[in-house]
Amino acid sequence: MSEDTQSPCYRVGIAYNLKHEKAGEPEDEQAEYDSISTIRTIAGAIEKTGCKAVFIEAREDFPEKIKKADVDFVFNIAEGKGGRGREAQVPSILNLYSIPYTGSDETTLCIALDKGIAKKIVKSRGIKTPVFFIWKNNETDIPSRLRFPVIIKPVSEGSSKGILGTMLATNRNELKKLLAEKWARYRQPLMAEEYINGREFTVGIIGNGKEKRVFRPMEIIISPDANPDGSRIYSFHAKTNYERYVKYECPARLEQELEEKIIRVSEQIYDVLECRDFARIDLILDEGGNPYFIEINPLPGLAPGYSDYVMLAENNGVEYDELIRLILNSALKRCGMKTV
Repeated sequence: MSEDTQSPCYRVGIAYNLKHEKAGEPEDEQAEYDSISTIRTIAGAIEKTGCKAVFIEAREDFPEKIKKADVDFVFNIAEGKGGRGREAQVPSILNLYSIPYTGSDETTLCIALDKGIAKKIVKSRGIKTPVFFIWKNNETDIPSRLRFPVIIKPVSEGSSKGILGTMLATNRNELKKLLAEKWARYRQPLMAEEYINGREFTVGIIGNGKEKRVFRPMEIIISPDANPDGSRIYSFHAKTNYERYVKYECPARLEQELEEKIIRVSEQIYDVLECRDFARIDLILDEGGNPYFIEINPLPGLAPGYSDYVMLAENNGVEYDELIRLILNSALKRCGMKTV
């Protein structure tokens, strides 16, 4: 670290997982991972602050690499590998070595990645969420009062992984068939959630405490041609073909009172799940104007020109380099370090 206390020059490690695509694998297999171009763009933004960016891919040798890297701080966007606790891998190692980092800690990341646990906690605070149940195996009972249609998704995936192909069941037989198909592909518990056919919004948050800033909501409008079942679900196929199937409106066309309600609910979710520095919240608005919590991503994608969080920031007047600087400074300040 520089001895110049007025302009600290940190060695900032970037912890990430790269796409290493293999022939023949399912198209959404590596949906959560980043391209090297995204990592280089983040590094460029970090170095514009006067810091030195150090690339550290979070593979099996990450513990050895982070010890040798001699970094002052880590900008963490690593998704981890294997199991529902995978996003906790890098933060846990960094905590073990007392290396400060951006973003939420391992506990929040684990809770948020498990959609069922996150929804139970949020619901306990009086925030609406669609009725759901978690299907763990063939011995799991399907609730008798479940209202159809129902959307099925893996319980611990992000970046729309698993939200692909036919996603909606309109009766119990279709539900059983979809559960079997999704289980065969993803080999993990599945969430079956009553589908609310309403307006979909995503909200970005940056910062901590009283300095926290909530970006104005962005509405995600899906063409019915995006999915084979004709649904307006923000699926993996819709997201990866967004120029053809998706219209983004930011700020969303909302009455002021309703926008304030969505922002207030999003901030409550961010706080109750103890998120830090930045996150993105997805909600559905029913016909009565009630926002329902769908999921939260406390490790949102930062791909320029593609990721929803980046689009939210840009449409709220925050360009890419400034966004990375704000995330970094939010974390530095939280850790009691000088900002850049």
